[in-house]
Formats: sequence, C-alpha cells, structure tokens
Amino acid sequence: MNTLSLIDSPFFGASFTDPEMRSIFDSGAFIRRCVETEVALARAQARLGMIPAEAGLGIANAANHHQFDLERLRRETEIVGYPILPIVEQLADAAGQAGRYLHWGATTQDIMDTATVLQVRAALDRIDRQLTETMGALRELAKAHRATPMAGRTHLQHALPITFGYKAAVWLSALERHRERLAQMRPRVLVVQFSGASGTLASLDDRGLAVQEELARILELATPAITWHSSRDGMAEAVQLLALICGSLAKLAFDTSIMMATELGEVSEPYVRHRGASSTMPQKRNPISCELIIAAAKLVRQHAGLMLDAMVHDFERATGPWHLEWAAVPEAFALTAGALSQAHFLLSGLEVHQERMRANLDVSRGLIVAEAVMMALAPITGRQTAHDLVYAGCCRALETEQSLFEVLAGTPEVAAHLGLKRLHELTEPTNYLGSAQEMIDRVLGGAKAGQPADRA
Repeated sequence: MNTLSLIDSPFFGASFTDPEMRSIFDSGAFIRRCVETEVALARAQARLGMIPAEAGLGIANAANHHQFDLERLRRETEIVGYPILPIVEQLADAAGQAGRYLHWGATTQDIMDTATVLQVRAALDRIDRQLTETMGALRELAKAHRATPMAGRTHLQHALPITFGYKAAVWLSALERHRERLAQMRPRVLVVQFSGASGTLASLDDRGLAVQEELARILELATPAITWHSSRDGMAEAVQLLALICGSLAKLAFDTSIMMATELGEVSEPYVRHRGASSTMPQKRNPISCELIIAAAKLVRQHAGLMLDAMVHDFERATGPWHLEWAAVPEAFALTAGALSQAHFLLSGLEVHQERMRANLDVSRGLIVAEAVMMALAPITGRQTAHDLVYAGCCRALETEQSLFEVLAGTPEVAAHLGLKRLHELTEPTNYLGSAQEMIDRVLGGAKAGQPADRA
C-alpha cells in the first residue's frame, strides 16, 4: 500500500510508533469511538426517559452488528467536511425506527471530541505503561553502575568525576516527574464533551446537564463545569506533556550517541546483526535508536507548538484551529510511543564499557579533580590563592604532559601544605564523587526533593 505519512510508511512506520498506539488512533478505532459515544448518549437519554427505552436498545444493537460502508463514508465525509453526519446516517438506517432518536441533541463536535478523549485515555494508559518499562530499565542501569566511575562533562569537556549510575539516575528522575505529571493531568483531560450547537445544551431544555452527567458516567469520564469545545487547554496540555517526555528521552539519546563516538566508546546500543550498519563502511555501528528518538522529539515538539495555535478558537466554534488537532494529537501520541519503545530497547540492552569509561576518566592525568586539590588547599591558603596555585599547576601539566600529581608534588606551596599521601588521594578521580551515590539511592528509593529516601 502506498502511503504519504512517515508514521504509516511500510518502511519507517514501525521505527516511529508501536502497534498498540497505532491501533488506538487508526481510522477504524476513531469510527468505533464515535459510535461508542453515540450509543452511550442514547443509553443515557433512555435512562432519563428522554427517548424510548427500546430506542436505546435498538441503537446499541445496530451498533453491535452494522458494518459501515467505508467508501460511502469517505465520499460523504469529503462532501460534509466531517464524518459524524455520514456515520449517523448509516447507523440510523441500520437501527430502523430506533434510528429516529440517534444523535439526539448532539452536535458533530460533541461526538468527535468525546471520541478523541476516549482515544486519549487509552493512549495515556499505553504511555504510562511504557514509561514504567523504560524507568525499570533505567533503574537497573542505575543500580548496576552505582559505583562505575566516569568523566562528568560540561561544555563537552571534562568537569568532575561522576558514576554512570548517577547519569542513569538523572535520566530516570525526569521520567519519574513526567509520570507524576501524567497522573495529575488526567482529571483535566479525561472530560466528556457534550454541549450542543453553541455549548448551552439548549436543545434539551432543562435536562441537558443531566444527560451530560449520565453520558459521562456511562463512559467513565469526568463532567466539565462548563463547555470546553472552544477552550482547548486540556488537549493542548496532553500534547505538551508528550513533548516533555520526548525531550527527556532525546536528552538521554543525545548523551548516549555522543558516548558511542569512536573516540569515547563508553557505551553501545544493543547488538542486533546489521542494526546501525553502513551500506559502505563495514565497521560502522550507528546509534539508530538514539537517532530515531531525537527525530521523534523534534516532530512532537512541532505538534506541541501546533496545539498552542489550535487553542485560539474564534467565538463558540472555530473556523479551522480544531482541525489542527486531528493531526497533532494522534501523531504526537504515535511518535511518543515509538520513542519510548526505542528507549526501552536501547536502555534494557545497553552495553556499558566500564574500561573505556575509566580510561577516559584518566585521560587528563588527574586534571579532572583539580577542584578537589583546590578545595583541600583553600582552608590553608585562602580560596583564591589555592585556585591560582592549582591553575598554574594545571597549565604546567598540560605543557609538560605530566600528571597533576607529578606537577603539584614538585610545587612546594602545595606539597608542603598537603603532603604527598594526601595529594595522591586528592588526585585519584574515584575519591571525588561527592554525593553521587547517595543521590542515586534517593532516586531509586523514590525520594523527592526535601523528603528522605525510603531505606526499607
């Protein structure tokens, strides 16, 4: 089948999303969610005595058995501009006399919005599970490499020593916050949309709110305080969260791809024959999962911006902004699911080359812990003097290609105050890890800022 979209491509689609998320948002799923909403509305109105009970049953029975003419649906949607009227016409015909009561008091956006909310609920469940899986892989890395020393880098240069477990725990902490945001967001997003033509439910007299509440109860959604069909912050928030998740995944993917550089060689993506291979260079093992995650993050970021534009609805029903959501919402969820799948694959099988981490840590011959010497010397000489002495030592070490220990051991102003044994301890990178391991324990224990870690 010929396709236009990256997500639907038979070549690239499987790399950018996952089958479950695809099934949540495909065109057939959307039709089913629209029908589910129509059936729930008929049930609600039948319970409240607004339509005959047998009409509600008839509509439900028709929905269970009717096979839509998709070509007719496509053709009529093109004419109408929306799929709801064509869906209602086919389903009403299938329901016979009961069809007279289908779509009672509703408008197109009521059905489409509620159908989308049902899709988003299932999609958030999927994202939540994927976050949990990815976080599990990061937890294992943080535990396994709690004490694996490596160079911490700022501005792409050696800064101070860290451990690889610390790096993994930093990545993990971001996903922990996103999972918390997801839970907090649900009540604001998973809200029924049923409000009629201008949002006042006028066609249902004084029973409109009762229908809205019963519809929400049947669909297990929240009831809004007031109509939200032209106030789109909830949908926009959902996509902003997806962009945040992808941003954090892209950060770890970018770190990993740089660490895979030949000159560093500190990690490798999981080995699968020919994965990351070059068509011309046999030695290549490219960071394919990292590249896919970074690309997905950029695409989702564009959808997040699009959703901010989609918030600007004119009056009580917009002329165009709503349509932006039809692309941004399903594609953002699809791409985020794909990024999480790639991240889980990457992290659960990541090859960590501890010997290269140690070699890279030592490449500066102790300069990476110059701060440790300076801070030990500062109480004796004063901080600025200590800084100047160690800075001068660092310059000489670079010029002479000696280790920092060798240079400072021959610097009386330093060696006399600290002694050679202490100086040797200070210039060993693994002695200057600060609170990195305790921070890892706090993250793994589920502690938040200002709270003690669970030591049980």
